[in-house]
Amino acid sequence: MAAAAPPVETGPEPTDTADRPEPAPRRSRLRLVAMAVAVAGLLATALAAGLQATRAADPAATPSAVSDRLSATIEQSQARLRRVPTDAATWAGLGGAYVEQARVTANPAYYGQAQGALGRSLQLAPDGNAAALVGLGALANARHDFAAARGYAERALAVNPASAEANGVLADAATQLGDTAAATAAVQRMLDLRPGVASFTRASYELELHGDVDGARAALERALAAATSTDETAFCEYYLGELAWNHGRVEVAGGHYERGLLADPDHAALLQGRAKVLAATGRVDEAIEGYRVLTQRVPLPQYLLEHGELLESAGRTAEAQARYRLLGEQHRLAEASGARDGLAAAQLAADHGDPAEAVALARAEYAKAPSIFTADALAWALHRAGLDAEALPYAERATSLGRRDAATDAHLGLVLAGLGRTDEAIAVLDGALATNPHFSPLLAATARQTLDTLRGQR
Repeated sequence: MAAAAPPVETGPEPTDTADRPEPAPRRSRLRLVAMAVAVAGLLATALAAGLQATRAADPAATPSAVSDRLSATIEQSQARLRRVPTDAATWAGLGGAYVEQARVTANPAYYGQAQGALGRSLQLAPDGNAAALVGLGALANARHDFAAARGYAERALAVNPASAEANGVLADAATQLGDTAAATAAVQRMLDLRPGVASFTRASYELELHGDVDGARAALERALAAATSTDETAFCEYYLGELAWNHGRVEVAGGHYERGLLADPDHAALLQGRAKVLAATGRVDEAIEGYRVLTQRVPLPQYLLEHGELLESAGRTAEAQARYRLLGEQHRLAEASGARDGLAAAQLAADHGDPAEAVALARAEYAKAPSIFTADALAWALHRAGLDAEALPYAERATSLGRRDAATDAHLGLVLAGLGRTDEAIAVLDGALATNPHFSPLLAATARQTLDTLRGQR
């Protein structure tokens, strides 16, 4: 049995409003249960259903191995439904496969197919159909309708209180809604019900959000020990790499990305990780080419934005603008498929568009889901619009859980600089660059320049 990772304090949700940041919560314990390494058949279900919402924000899937597996599942389900069109369980499984395929391929058209299949399952079996409700919750999370996702998860849990997958959907939704107590409780229930890859990766994220990097790493290492397929190994190595990357350990991150690629050489997220490491170690042309190949194959918004900003930092402005335009088109395509990501749109507008539009978009997102992520986006949009006094409470809210995120800290530091609070700004910007000096090819440079200017004013 592996030793339990250190507990993390998390807390009951504060009273939220749509127009001001919530205060930092008090904290309660998250326990990582001990795990037997042999978890056998539980993990396939966890990967297919439990990790869907996580992949919506940051996919760790490849259009080769995983998409081929999903395509086979879809074909088998369709063949079964041609023979038995009233099989509600198969309709639910088909809907879940469509949700995951949308993320793997960056093709939001699959969301409509998922909606149809899951709706058909519920029509055939309106009572006791937890699988369809979990699938609809995962779909709602993928479409960034977190309130709906939470509702579906709670309905699924009313049917089956022992559903680890429903708790996973609930944890993802609650995190994005800013309900830290509910997210922590759902992750804990998932750990208690099914210790494995899906629950330990979620526990790792929960621990990292609250500043426990060592605990987060321990949880991911236990997830890796539980992995029984190349999909799971690659997934865990990617997030171990991301944890190292987020805290400035470039060589360690690169090692995890490369070990993941040994398991799955075409893994999109691992290739993105490799490109980041290439850029951080001065091999910028190779990194740009890596992003070019990756975004041609998997045009996810995150990859397009990173590619554009790397091009811009290298002085290739026209190519960067083409990436940003394509990113805008991706947002419009996703919205047409019912998957509006107002948060990403706000971030794009703040950095590469109209700050006033960014403020409007970020305000709308914060009103719907007052999380630390939307607080950060709103703070940054307000800063870019020249409204630092209004931005400050949101920037402070974004850093209130204890997470050390270089970009979020840099946003706070630049807001403080805009308010003339020089000593505080220097301390925060110094900390951001110490956490991860390579966190962004553009914003990290801005943070350094501002830091130099502020020090020169002393």
